[in-house]
Parts: sequence; structure tokens; C-alpha cells
Amino acid sequence: MRVERWDDGHLRDRVEDLGELLCETVAGGASVGFLAPLERAEAVAWWHERAAAAAAGRLAVWVAADGADRVTGTVSLAYPDKPNSRHRAELVKLMVHPRARGQGLGRRLLTTAEDAAATAGVTLLHLDTETGSPAEHLYRTAGWTRAGVIPDYAASPLGELRPTTLFFKRLGR
Repeated sequence: MRVERWDDGHLRDRVEDLGELLCETVAGGASVGFLAPLERAEAVAWWHERAAAAAAGRLAVWVAADGADRVTGTVSLAYPDKPNSRHRAELVKLMVHPRARGQGLGRRLLTTAEDAAATAGVTLLHLDTETGSPAEHLYRTAGWTRAGVIPDYAASPLGELRPTTLFFKRLGR
């Protein structure tokens, strides 16, 4: 399994594969901002928007692919555009394809993003994730600090309102 940072061109070239990953992630129950069933065209359009954000320097995207070059996971860092917040980034859309779960890929993607953020001079990361989800467990065991819970924050893929847990992690200290 290889993990690489993809630029906007590579993202555009592989939007179909990334769209499949997003659809399968949502179908697998992960709360990543979409309701099930997610239409492939909507997922592909969403990735086209991410490519534009990457081209503008507002987003960095890492993608995991297996030996057959199938996209198996992704993670992104969203960078703020305000001068007073350039020291931080938001970790967004950590996704692992259902066929690749339970093999440590989520932790590897998380570590990749954390290391890249530190190398870029980012000193603070933050994120939100569905309370009680496997992702919440991943962040806790990876040294992230729980900042609090917001009730009824977002709908699950099935449309049920769920709480979200906010986390942060200081880097380089």
C-alpha cells in the first residue's frame, strides 16, 4: 500500500476512483458529510471541487492505493485563508474503503497528514468526528485531545442527527 500526496491534476485524473471511495465509505456507514445512498455523480462532482481547492493551495490531499492501483483511502488538510490562523489546519475527510479497514491504513493516513503538517510549520491541527464512531477511537489513541461534544451536530448517512466530538493536536512540542 502506498500513500502519496496528489496535486490537483492527479485528483482530476482520478475523480472517478475517488468518487467510488466516497460512495463506498458512505455506504459503509461513515459519517463524512453525505447521506446514503450517495450518487456517484455527486461524489465525483465533490472531488472536482476538492481538486480546485488543491489548485488554490487551500487543500492538501493524500491518497492510499493498493498494488493494483485501486484507491483505498484518503485524508486531507484544509488550510485557513486568514493571516491570524496560518499556524493551524483542519484534518478533513479521513476515509478508508471498507475492503481495506482493520489493517492500520487509517492510522497511517493520519500519521502522514500530521507529519506533513509539522513539516509545513503547522503547529495545531483540529477536526470533528461522529461521537462513538471508530474514527473517534482512532483519534483518541493517536494522541489527539478531546475538546468537547456538540449534540445533534450532523446527520448520519441514514439521516439520524448525531453528536460530534471536537479534537485538536499540538504539533512540534
